[in-house]
Amino acid sequence: MITNPALLTLTLTDLTSLNNDDSKASISQLCRQALTPFGSPAALCVYPEWITWARLELDRLALTAVKIATVTNFPAGSIDVERAAAETMRAAAAGADEIDVVFPYQALLNGDEVSGGDLVQRCKQACGGSAKLKVIIESGMLKSPELIRQASMIAITNGADFIKTSTGKVAVNATLSAAEIMLQAIRDSQAKVGFKAAGGVRTVADARAYLELAERMMGLDWLTADNFRFGASGLLQQVIAELSGHTKAPAEGY
Repeated sequence: MITNPALLTLTLTDLTSLNNDDSKASISQLCRQALTPFGSPAALCVYPEWITWARLELDRLALTAVKIATVTNFPAGSIDVERAAAETMRAAAAGADEIDVVFPYQALLNGDEVSGGDLVQRCKQACGGSAKLKVIIESGMLKSPELIRQASMIAITNGADFIKTSTGKVAVNATLSAAEIMLQAIRDSQAKVGFKAAGGVRTVADARAYLELAERMMGLDWLTADNFRFGASGLLQQVIAELSGHTKAPAEGY
């Protein structure tokens, strides 16, 4: 049983800033948000050009355990395998710990069942063993349970370390129904693959619903940052507000 969903959510969150107007100041502010009296999020997710700056800022704040995540083939999910692989290789070389690549979901919608697997496989190779690969299937665009499961299985069988619901840049992002299909695909594959819900998870109540679903399907012990993440920008504030109301915080550090 999940006894403190707010605290668990904090440890599983990829604190995210993927805005066209991101700057040194905004990324520094994002890094400062990761310094809370209750612990730190699992990762910061930023555009590739901000990887180095984010790492410097996290190191300055002594948040060395916080991972740096970035995105490639983002947000459109191009079918151009070479470009996606090259972007992923550059991101890994820049020091990204985790790379969230967008699956060519439009190709799958058009009946192309091959390109997605090729892209995931090439991007996995491009990580060079130094970064985890999270594959964004864009479940809200795939829509049907059959396509969501198919994209999940293609990603899993071609080397994904995580499968992720969404970019957060489309009308429909993470949903519990898509999460259940994706978790079922992971369970059926028996592979060591994690799950990330991104886009639309804004409150602790929202997060708790996903955590309880994963607990029911995968077991409580599975709910660690190695297996489960939230991708969010506003969720952290809600988590801190709830923890501040129920937990005595240290005097310093936030």
